[in-house]
Amino acid sequence: MECAENDCENEAAVRLHVPWAENREVCTAHARVLARQDGVVAEPLEDVEWR
Repeated sequence: MECAENDCENEAAVRLHVPWAENREVCTAHARVLARQDGVVAEPLEDVEWR
């Protein structure tokens, strides 16, 4: 599964629970940035090999 962010072809590794929008699966790089917003919760996806 690819990262949900535009123009990103990395593998999704984290599900972001976003209170004001739909949940989405993103790569680790985008998760590090987006999870810093108040209310956003990052959950690692199962069956993903972490690098």
